[in-house]
Amino acid sequence: MPEKSAPAGGLSRREFLKGGAAVICALCLAGYMGCAPKRSTPKTGPPPATPKGYTSPVPSPWFSRLENDRVQCELCPKRCTLAEGERGPCRVRENREGVGYTLAYGNPALVQEDPVERKPFFHVAPGSRALSIATAGCNLACQFCAVWDMALAAPEEVHAYAMPPETVVAHAKAANVRAVSYAFGEPVAFYEYMAAIAALAREAGLMNLIHTAGYIRPAPLRELCGKLDAANVDLKSFDPVFYREVAGGELEPVLESLKLLRNAGVHIEITNIVIPTLNDDLNKIFAMCRWIAAELGPEVPLHLARFYPLYKLSALPRTPVSTLEQARETAMEAGLKFVYIAKVTGHAAENTFCPGCGGTVIKRVGFVVDEINLENGSCPACGTAIPGRWS
Repeated sequence: MPEKSAPAGGLSRREFLKGGAAVICALCLAGYMGCAPKRSTPKTGPPPATPKGYTSPVPSPWFSRLENDRVQCELCPKRCTLAEGERGPCRVRENREGVGYTLAYGNPALVQEDPVERKPFFHVAPGSRALSIATAGCNLACQFCAVWDMALAAPEEVHAYAMPPETVVAHAKAANVRAVSYAFGEPVAFYEYMAAIAALAREAGLMNLIHTAGYIRPAPLRELCGKLDAANVDLKSFDPVFYREVAGGELEPVLESLKLLRNAGVHIEITNIVIPTLNDDLNKIFAMCRWIAAELGPEVPLHLARFYPLYKLSALPRTPVSTLEQARETAMEAGLKFVYIAKVTGHAAENTFCPGCGGTVIKRVGFVVDEINLENGSCPACGTAIPGRWS
């Protein structure tokens, strides 16, 4: 028999949706409609937030020592060279007396439980929940950052929790979540902290999920892959000029990260925020999707997300739904089999359709899963395998 999503609170998901549209709308407005995540915390509760500026600096192995007490960061493609006392543009990596330190270890600014669909992951343990962790800092500078007040801030500018890795994992187990998710901020900024948590989480039987811009060098990413179950990578555009001028980085390292993740056997999903006038050219979207199909595989899920005016791009309009629908058609013409429209709650393209027979195998409204129709990861109607991490 097809698997069905578990009832919650004594109601089936179908009954819940039938009588709880207002609740769904509230959930979607709170977190799915392009808003920055609320700094909420699980019911089990982490330690109280510390005063602004809390850090527990840890020496990082991802620095090379240079002459005159200078160090070079080997974590991201920028490879920043720092003089003694200097901090990188990511705001969380610093040279202290000729030793490179991370200031983003054990001090998350966000600790929150939410559905795995919010990451977004649509092919990973649907209907389950994850504990999300993020710190201050980011190695890019996106003009459309949804969490700029955290990601584009220094530790001194945010409130944080004192949570070493073992506390995070114990908290996740107590909250009975399925995974630890490194999301909302940029996990590359707190790489050492994430890696330590991920190792303990794996031992505790938890999944490790990451939502990242993928702006990282091959060596640290390769080392992390052994601990990851799934990665959602923001492919912000297929235009190198866009990456330099709007995101503060380069395109090619992101493409290399995607290929490395794929070759390492990590489940990949991709998010592309479609921004009016900046990256909504259908020819470039077609080229991007052809690259995804050729280099990563046509079965890689792509989330085409609606842009909402914020941060430095607040003067731009939100993405028309028609533009997203055209982009989805373009992506499927390019050969992709699982293309979603994100941040348009209630759109049919939130559902997962079997590429074999066209049947609906997972029904969603926002990040609420209504129904799951899978048999051992395959369509029950025609037997087509649906790639993902379903168990």
